[in-house]
Amino acid sequence: MKKTLAILLALALCAALAACGSGASSSAPAQSAPADSGTGSQASGTVTLKIGASPAPHAEILGHAAELLKEKGIELEIVQFDDYVIPNTALDEGSLDANYFQHLPYLTNFNAERGLTLVSAGAIHYEPLGVYAGKSNDLLNVPDGAVIGIPDDATNGGRALLLLQEQGVLKLKDGIDLDTFRNAESINFTEYDGIAENPHNVKIEALTAANLPASLPDLDFAVINGNYALPAGLGNLQLAAEDASGEAAQVFANVVAVREGDESRPEIQTLIEVLKSDEMKDWITENYQGSVLPAE
Repeated sequence: MKKTLAILLALALCAALAACGSGASSSAPAQSAPADSGTGSQASGTVTLKIGASPAPHAEILGHAAELLKEKGIELEIVQFDDYVIPNTALDEGSLDANYFQHLPYLTNFNAERGLTLVSAGAIHYEPLGVYAGKSNDLLNVPDGAVIGIPDDATNGGRALLLLQEQGVLKLKDGIDLDTFRNAESINFTEYDGIAENPHNVKIEALTAANLPASLPDLDFAVINGNYALPAGLGNLQLAAEDASGEAAQVFANVVAVREGDESRPEIQTLIEVLKSDEMKDWITENYQGSVLPAE
């Protein structure tokens, strides 16, 4: 009996030792090192900038600049927008690093209306605003009661009225001039109350800027921003444009906008340096043949 018990105890001890050995040799696979939390481009020493832009010419200009920026360690992610509101709200909310589609008076007025603090990091180019032919094609003989489309935002709509005044279509009230747009926080005139004389009894129709090219066949004339006229191929329909050598070129230069404080980020400063470089100025001049001009 004692011998049998000893044998049983010995067998139990061997089984226990075998079980312990098996547990040590079948441990879970080793965990891999934590993945790098940065993006691939950041891991390789580059920085990615996400920029909202109108398709033409802004996204095109950024696309050309992207190759130059790669050499400086900056990758561009270009997000295209077809309107004048979302690029600013997206920038303010933080989903963009910058945007490039607007002139400073529009940005100033947008900030005032929305309570935002977006700022210009630099002026890049200028697009002369143009008057385009629709059902009529002679600004010297404007039909009585002609319907003229203009952008429906305060700054571009007012700018359109200034251009129509330059062409003799109408006359604005005293005090409405380019200086009105230098401090655009509160532009206080519209197509309803800013016109002093209307000899042709024209009807001004304010429309979303992006819709003006498509609406042109239903209008006698339309005043259209360059970034919408260009992709619509309206060059042969242009009857008049702002003086590219005049003050408007400085007042309405298109800027890269950022959140306040971000204008001092090194990668933003490098972006502006490249966009304002002689190489980019030459490319803009040669590529757009006067419809887009580099800013001073």
